[in-house]
Amino acid sequence: MTGGNLIHVLYRGRAGRDPAFAIPGGPVLSTSDVLAAIDRAAGALAACGVKPGDRVSVRAGKCVEAVFLAHACFKTGAILHPMNPAYTPREVEALLADARPRLFVCDPDETDTFRAAAARNGFRMEGLRGDRGSFAELTRNSGPGPDALELPDDAPAALLYTSGTTGRPKGALITHGNLAAGATALVEVWQLGREDVLLHALPTYHAHGLLTAVNVMLKAGGAIRFLAGFEAKGVLRELPRCSVMMGVPTHYARLLNEAGLSEAITGAFRLAISGSAPLPPETAHRFRQVTGMEIIERYGSTEAAIITAIPPGTAGRRGWVGWPLPGVQTRVANEEGRFGSAAAGVLETRGHNVFAGYWNRPEERAFTEDGWFVTGDVAEIDDQGCIRLLGRQTDVVISGGLNVYPKEVEDALDRSDGVAGSAVFGVPHPDFGEAVVAVVEATAPVPFDESACIGYLKTELASYKVPKRILAVESIPRNELGKVAKSTLREQYGGLFAGKDDAV
Repeated sequence: MTGGNLIHVLYRGRAGRDPAFAIPGGPVLSTSDVLAAIDRAAGALAACGVKPGDRVSVRAGKCVEAVFLAHACFKTGAILHPMNPAYTPREVEALLADARPRLFVCDPDETDTFRAAAARNGFRMEGLRGDRGSFAELTRNSGPGPDALELPDDAPAALLYTSGTTGRPKGALITHGNLAAGATALVEVWQLGREDVLLHALPTYHAHGLLTAVNVMLKAGGAIRFLAGFEAKGVLRELPRCSVMMGVPTHYARLLNEAGLSEAITGAFRLAISGSAPLPPETAHRFRQVTGMEIIERYGSTEAAIITAIPPGTAGRRGWVGWPLPGVQTRVANEEGRFGSAAAGVLETRGHNVFAGYWNRPEERAFTEDGWFVTGDVAEIDDQGCIRLLGRQTDVVISGGLNVYPKEVEDALDRSDGVAGSAVFGVPHPDFGEAVVAVVEATAPVPFDESACIGYLKTELASYKVPKRILAVESIPRNELGKVAKSTLREQYGGLFAGKDDAV
């Protein structure tokens, strides 16, 4: 990376008049407009006392202001901490207590909810939008922001939380060098340029939408058609204006349920890219049948960003996630610890993509003795170096592109009335890729109330973590050591949602 700051890498070479963000039904923002907005947001951060290395936690609905705030953090050397708006107040407060931000920015209608947490943890709180007493007002009234801070490649840019296999939140420190090199590599692999327009229907609290899709298209010099969210009919209306879409498997599955998909894929559209979760083969097959185009996959993790990608025009690789990006190395280790390049085992990686370490947890190790990051995913590498995912070493469920950690859900279930024990696992789902399912051992002879239990969990967990079914069983299958046999459960209930295209 050159330039010393991610902002240099993303915006260098873009002409001021080039369109950067186009809001359907709203304005088209040029590169000059965006840089001016970032400059004002950087001034507002300074007014809030934010200094290089301070964390800025952001919990807000999707809006371009959230992107400008993120880029203002990068410009000033602050560390961005994006948060899912679906998190419950309890989950938010736990993350804030760990991140210890200087500033917490949220939607204005939530400031009262978190006022007590701000007082307890000693951070400043601002509403992202609003007319008075908000970060938006500070932004409007701020003077010129500081120049982009010169930073080394290993300076932290973002703090992304992942619970690993234990459910205990851990913040991965993602550097300016990670993000800059990753964007540059993906522009090369996907052959993106100034003529490209990205359909952006992803959330901006997630690395996929905020740190991959936005960064890659800005680096390429192209424009971003910035939708408020994913709504299938709205996406179909916008597709003819775009050449690229980045989505999760759920997005493509829902588009296939709409009439008019083949007509929306015009001659200008050339890349349908899927990530964040494995793409079901049936979804890929149907998309090819309807549109004549293959969905190409890429693969990454919170700690290692994007590791592999499929180049455009690649044939015969459906179900594979591609080759390592330029500057990224991969290998697999089998149960005996032997490494191979044309073999199957636990995937390990090293290169510009790998994070700097876990925030405030120096004891947490995710690296081998010789410095490779252990992804925890089981993969096959063929004799051409292409990678196919075979499963996960852990039991993490990826539902609609979002990670769900069973231990966290099990802990909440075990706190609920009438539950003596629980096991949470994922099964195939036609819409979400995987659905979260639980089995429980009840404590009383009365019939188990599934709906009441789900209602309780919705007060404890973000909605995407709540099981779609909670089934009472006489006993949870376990092995001779007492460990839950989740493979047995996945096999037993694997057809729970088969043929239910409208399953929710």
